[in-house]
Amino acid sequence: MTMQQDLAGRVALITGAGNGIGRETAHQMAARGAIVGVNDLKEEFVEAAVASIRAAGGQAFGVVQNVSTRDGIHAAVQSAHEQGGGRFDILVNNAAWVRYQAVPEIAEDTMDRMLAVGFKGVIWGIQAAVAAMDAERGGVIVNVASTAALRSAPNSVVYSGIKSGIVGITRAAAAELGAQNIRVNAVCPSAIPTEGTQRNRNAERDARRVATTPLGRLGTVEDIARGICFLAGDESGFVTGQALVLDGGVTFSNL
Repeated sequence: MTMQQDLAGRVALITGAGNGIGRETAHQMAARGAIVGVNDLKEEFVEAAVASIRAAGGQAFGVVQNVSTRDGIHAAVQSAHEQGGGRFDILVNNAAWVRYQAVPEIAEDTMDRMLAVGFKGVIWGIQAAVAAMDAERGGVIVNVASTAALRSAPNSVVYSGIKSGIVGITRAAAAELGAQNIRVNAVCPSAIPTEGTQRNRNAERDARRVATTPLGRLGTVEDIARGICFLAGDESGFVTGQALVLDGGVTFSNL
């Protein structure tokens, strides 16, 4: 089996995969042979992503569900299990809803929605995945955190707290689920240009980010998807409980 087909036959579900990092991860996993469930709230995004994967020769199916609720993510995983022919191997907890607010401006409804999608949804996703994964074969869970868990940005008290929590969830779940042959890891991307991050980006801020990044550029969705696929595949078979920082070196740089 070549590296390009290292996920052949495995069934994956990627939450929030209608655009951005999730969609690119779905494409890359399908290219590696996985049967990919594309989840999003918006049916038109799901249909477009599935069509694009199929046009490229991959296998994909749509899962339109609200994964911020326990019932929603359990239904999404069950749908993936059924549409994948009765197996479930990989969950990527990627869905997020993000707003930045200064401390005096933090609103209860904003925090509640961010927590529901980005924190509680991850826990419910892990719970659902464990129930669906084969008892002997196990599986892989990859949670999308952020460098905000390590290095905060302005007005990011809620966001940074959630992403720090995801790293903690990842480590605790890895310790608990290892005996079931389930590996749990996270990725921590830096600021990645996507449709969803446009509201928090501008040319001046991007230039500052590039200037302080040792590799001299912003990351891309392709960079992050490759990291997720690495953690999902057999090459990382002895890796669990880790938070893989994908940031071009900016988090630990003094530039």
